[in-house]
Amino acid sequence: MRILLVTDAWAPQINGVVVTLRNTIAWLEKWGHEVRVLSPQGFKTMPMPTYPEIPLALFPGGKVAEVFREFKPDAVHIATEGPLGVAARAYCVKHRLQFTTAYHTCFPEYVQPRFGVPLSWTYTWLKWFHGPSSAIMVGTPAIAKLLEVRNFRNIVEWSRGVDTVLFHPIEERFKEYPRPVFLFVGRVAIEKNIAAFLELDLPGTKVVVGDGPQRKELEKRFPKAVFAGARVGPELASYFQRADVFVFPSLTDTFGLVLLEAMACGTPVAAYPVRGPIDVIKDPAVGVLKKDLREAALAALPLDRGAVRRYAERYSWEHCSRQFLAHLVLARPTPEGNPLERPAANAGTR
Repeated sequence: MRILLVTDAWAPQINGVVVTLRNTIAWLEKWGHEVRVLSPQGFKTMPMPTYPEIPLALFPGGKVAEVFREFKPDAVHIATEGPLGVAARAYCVKHRLQFTTAYHTCFPEYVQPRFGVPLSWTYTWLKWFHGPSSAIMVGTPAIAKLLEVRNFRNIVEWSRGVDTVLFHPIEERFKEYPRPVFLFVGRVAIEKNIAAFLELDLPGTKVVVGDGPQRKELEKRFPKAVFAGARVGPELASYFQRADVFVFPSLTDTFGLVLLEAMACGTPVAAYPVRGPIDVIKDPAVGVLKKDLREAALAALPLDRGAVRRYAERYSWEHCSRQFLAHLVLARPTPEGNPLERPAANAGTR
């Protein structure tokens, strides 16, 4: 099956959307499917406001149409609601092609604090964008409920996974910082609510791994915290592995892949009881969810790291990719006289 995947977020960016797509593509190709990624690469771009490291394609409609005509996809998935996503949606609607979409990011909750745009306005636009989609893929039941309340339709589950080979436990803990070490990993931006973590009265050391527009401000406000910058691969894993507790202060994430990455390293989680964490941390033996984040962080310290790791092993990118493929297959129209093409024999559902 030829699959066209349209995304405004792509490498070298490091975020949940890119990690999810890259792992999904790896499994799709392993099963024999041909995947073409339509990303900002090759387009004239401009920096996204407040996210300068994210390039936005300028006037992409013509080139997007060329890709559709040349590739002739059997299935189309639009991963993001940026310029490329809008152009691909327009082409599909015009030519009556079925397509699926995903709701990776709570844009209304991000746009409101930055630009003062009412939530209702952004949700109305998102409802227009996703309206023709055969399936809106969401990571958790909480996000599904959020959209259902606002009358979105055709919502399906597409969970997330973790690389349990890269992210694995070790015995070593941080030696260069006073312990316990409380860690945050993610984009250093206002929507991550990192200040709520850094303001906590906790023993030991607070460490922030990541970069973003709020980093300089937070470094000035919290000089005792350690800002390690962006890290990838084994170096990133080492921060998760050596930390005592992973603290996740976000109130707006749709899932939070970093939760799984921390737990795969055996590091217990402390978070607020909000969407994202409530769907990932379902066992009190692996993390603590409380409105008092300080209390949650301290309560997570004695949790058994072996139990935390075993919990994370339940999540796999293979299973998530099977979900994704099943939604694509169901969204495809059946050509008259031809049976619907099914996944490769080794890509059956679990």
